[in-house]
Amino acid sequence: MRPNILWICTDQQRFDTLGCYGNKMVQTPHIDALAKQGTLFENAYCQSTICSPSRASFMTGRYPRTTGFMKNGQSIPETEVLVTRLLQEAGYTCGLSGKLHLSACHPSVSQGTEPRIKDGYDVFHWSHHPQEDWPVNEYSQWLHKKGTSYATRPVPECEHIVFGPKAEDHQAAWCAEKAIEFIEANEKFEQPWLFSVNIFAPHHPFDPPESHLGRYLERLDDIPLPSYANGELESKPGVQRRDHNGAYANSNLYPYARMSERDHKYLRAAYWAMCDLIDEQVGRMLQALERTGQLDNTMVIFMSDHGELLGDHGIYLKGPHFYDCSVRVPLIISYPGVFPSGKRITALTELLDLAPTLLESAGLPVAPRMQGKSLLPLLTGASISHRQDVLCEVDEVRANGNAQASGTMLRTETHKLVVHGPAMEGELYDLREDPQERRNLWNSSASQGIKLELIERLCRRLMDTAEPGLLKTAPW
Repeated sequence: MRPNILWICTDQQRFDTLGCYGNKMVQTPHIDALAKQGTLFENAYCQSTICSPSRASFMTGRYPRTTGFMKNGQSIPETEVLVTRLLQEAGYTCGLSGKLHLSACHPSVSQGTEPRIKDGYDVFHWSHHPQEDWPVNEYSQWLHKKGTSYATRPVPECEHIVFGPKAEDHQAAWCAEKAIEFIEANEKFEQPWLFSVNIFAPHHPFDPPESHLGRYLERLDDIPLPSYANGELESKPGVQRRDHNGAYANSNLYPYARMSERDHKYLRAAYWAMCDLIDEQVGRMLQALERTGQLDNTMVIFMSDHGELLGDHGIYLKGPHFYDCSVRVPLIISYPGVFPSGKRITALTELLDLAPTLLESAGLPVAPRMQGKSLLPLLTGASISHRQDVLCEVDEVRANGNAQASGTMLRTETHKLVVHGPAMEGELYDLREDPQERRNLWNSSASQGIKLELIERLCRRLMDTAEPGLLKTAPW
C-alpha cells in the first residue's frame, strides 16, 4: 500500500530549535513526540544556504550546480522534473499551502503569483510570505474573510523584532488549516496523496505573536548570547566581516556590530517563539491525521530548507556562510509500523536524498537524473552508513553595490572545507578540535595536507555532480 505523505517544510529553521535536538528552553512537544514515534536525523544538511536553490535541490533530487539554480531571484528551468510531478503522474493527488519559491518571486517581477512549471500540485494555496505584496496571496484573503489583515506592532524594547498577528491569525496557522482541510477531504478516498506545508516562519522579519514572545521575555536573562568571540572574524573571509556590519551588506539590517546584548537576547527569544508556534501547528495537523484514521498510513516529514545564523559568528540571517547553524537542519521522518520508532541516525545525509526516498517509499523507480541517495536503507535498518561527506553551495548577488560572493562547502565527519569566490579566500575547520568553528586553518602551514586532501575530494564531488549531458544511443 502506497503511503500518504505529509511534507512539512519550515523556512530558515536551524536544527537546534527543538527539544528533541537538545534545546531545553523551547516548547516543542508535538515535534518531539513525532521524533519519538519516528526517526530523527542528527546530521542532515541542506544543499544551499538560501531558499530557492535549496528548495529546487530537494524537490528535484539534484544539486544546485546541476539544476543551474544557484541564486534567489532565478527561475527553475522547465526541463527540471519535481518529485511531486512524478508522484502525481503515478496516481498521487498533490497539494500545497504556503511558499514554493522555485521561481523569481518578487513583487516587481511576479504578475499576481509565483510563476510555475509543471510541478504536479493539483491544489495550490499560495502565500510566499505574509505581507500583502501580491494581489494573489491566499493568506491575505483568509485574513480578510476573518475581518482582519496582516499587521505588526513594534516591540518597544527592541527595534529588530515586531509583534505579529495572534497565533490563530498567523501565516503558520493558515498553512496548517489548509493542510487539515486537504487531509479531511481525502479521508474517504483510496487514492494516495501528498501535501506540502511550506510555512514561512521562522524566517525574518521576526514576528511572533505577543503571547508566544512573552513566555521568553519573562526569562530573558536565561537566554544565551550568540556564539561569537571578539576577533574571530579576522581570519575569516571578507564577506563575513561585511555582513557583521549588517546582513546582506545592508548596514540597517541586523548590524551585529551595533547591537546590544539585550537586542541579541530579544532576537533569539522571537525566533524561538516562532518555532513554538510552528510546533502547535504541527500538532494540529497530526491530530487531523489521527482523527481521520490516516495516521498509520501517512509518512510525515518535518524539515527546514536551511538554517539561520542568529548572531552566531557575529552575523544574522544567511548568505555565503557555511557554519553548521546555517547548513545543518532538522529532519524527522515518521511512518508508523514501517519505519522503527525512537531511532536517531548520526550518518551524514543531504536534503536532496528525500526525492528518491519518496519515490522508493511509493514503490516507484528513482528518476535516472536524480543525484540523491535514498534514505530507505537507513530508515529500515538495512544500513547504518550513508555518505562520507556532504556538499553545500551558493552564489549570492545583491542589488546594493558590489555585494557579490559565492562559496562551496565540503563537510566530512571530522573537517569542513569552504572555497569562496570571487576573492581567493577559504575556510578550513577541524571539527574534532574546534566544533564551534572559530579557528580558520585555511592558511595554517600545519594543515596544508588535509586541506589538499579535501580540495581533491571536493573536485571529485563536483565532477560527480555535473550534468551528465545527452544520453548515448549508439555504440560509437
